[in-house]
Amino acid sequence: MRDFQRPGRSAVYADNGMVATSHPLAAQVAIGLLREGGNAVDAAIGAGVLLGLCEPQMTGLGGDCFALVKPAGEERIVALNGSGRAPAGLDAQAMRDRGLAAVPVHGVEAITLPGAVDAFCRLNADWGRMDLPQVLAPAIGYFDAGIPVAPRVAQDWGEMDRLHGAARRHYLRDGRAPRVGERFAAPGQAEVLRQIAAKGRAGFYEGAVAEDLIDSLRALGGCHTLDDMAAVACAYSEPVSGIYRGTELLEHAPNGQGATAILLLNILAQFDLAGLDPLGADRAHLEAEATLLAHDARDRFLADADATTRLAHMLAPETAARLAALIDPQRAQAPVAPLTEAIHRDTVYLTVVDKDRMAVSLIYSIFHSFGSGHASDRYGILFQNRGAGFTLQPGHPNEAAGGKRPMHTIIPGMLRKNGRVILPFGVMGGAYQPCGHARLVSNLVDYGMDLQSAIDAPRAFAGLFSGKDGMGLETGYDAGVYAALAAKGHKMRWSDEPLGGTQAILLDDSGVLIGASDPRKDGCALGY
Repeated sequence: MRDFQRPGRSAVYADNGMVATSHPLAAQVAIGLLREGGNAVDAAIGAGVLLGLCEPQMTGLGGDCFALVKPAGEERIVALNGSGRAPAGLDAQAMRDRGLAAVPVHGVEAITLPGAVDAFCRLNADWGRMDLPQVLAPAIGYFDAGIPVAPRVAQDWGEMDRLHGAARRHYLRDGRAPRVGERFAAPGQAEVLRQIAAKGRAGFYEGAVAEDLIDSLRALGGCHTLDDMAAVACAYSEPVSGIYRGTELLEHAPNGQGATAILLLNILAQFDLAGLDPLGADRAHLEAEATLLAHDARDRFLADADATTRLAHMLAPETAARLAALIDPQRAQAPVAPLTEAIHRDTVYLTVVDKDRMAVSLIYSIFHSFGSGHASDRYGILFQNRGAGFTLQPGHPNEAAGGKRPMHTIIPGMLRKNGRVILPFGVMGGAYQPCGHARLVSNLVDYGMDLQSAIDAPRAFAGLFSGKDGMGLETGYDAGVYAALAAKGHKMRWSDEPLGGTQAILLDDSGVLIGASDPRKDGCALGY
């Protein structure tokens, strides 16, 4: 229970349905769709699409998504991979021949095909209750009319130097970023959504919209083709999972990095975290050391599903035990050199549970802030730069190649206990996400925190975030912890910004839904 004399927020309790998103208008749209007879999938699509207007620096129709779905009346979890592939003509050797050591983060070479729209259409067809036009109608209205820019979004919009060409015309006002409260509209994308509502995926991957995307990419020097667009297809898969002190963590399989969170918890399970101060230096140190080791394994093993051959080894208990044995509780290890650690922390995550207890955990992103920084000329759709997640190391499982999916940082999660799904959740924040998943699970399981407190608690991260390395602490930690970690050999800094953002819904044993939303974002949980 929080201290009601101090600033904070309460979790939201409701019976019939619950949503948690990073923007209040998206949460409102999701609740509206539930009340109109839609299910959790309908509400998640409607809210997710709107977030492309509410937080355009984070996500949009040119991006990718991953989803975990718990069907109504069941405890199984279905995973849908809505990540796009590199264009068929992408050639790693050609980039190496140009003297490149990495895929240019904001170059056209990093722009992969957008997979999210195909996934939204598939989710609606396979699991939704409403017709697609009804699901998209609220978002279309907002894209046409515009919305006032929220405070956190206005702050993030400050990275406008990443915008180029058509993107500056579509996302800036007279060359400057919109200010808090100023209205931002995207009527071109409203037209795209009307095409999708009328024609399904064909309204995006064929015809005028596809031509705008491909013509704009070709003008930038890309090798993308209309055939590449037409070939985009999402795919179902089985989640990967691991047990942490009796609670099962389920994550999306590669090419997502969800396995990294499972490995991280497997390493931490070798230590008595519950006996440590949750906000003390010893816990933060162990978490930092486990994070570095788990990220190293990720960068060695994870890639597109067909190229990830050592997943079982990565998740094996003996692997975690061997890695844990490398950790000195009193001394920091040397930093791990990243192979695929393109620096970013821009993503939206949302979760919805409906009255029939269908649950959706959905993450949707254009990778870096404003993606590649380039947008289509006519409709203003931002191109993601997910190809920056590839490596140019010859023979590496995640080596860039035409028709291949890059390793992805975005990961939706769910928890299951005693065979019952109890928590759809996600933690935004790029490379921080596996650490964020592990910390939330540990806060709940090791320290018995309530859901909102587990989200609110200060965070630490030993990894690249906002372009800076070393170990970043949020300002919720006290200076004594900072000093103690420095004494253990960590290169310390106070984090320039909040670490990630979390949304979660607890399906309580009583039958009540408990929603919690991260104060690090503009959003909220709503129920009815």
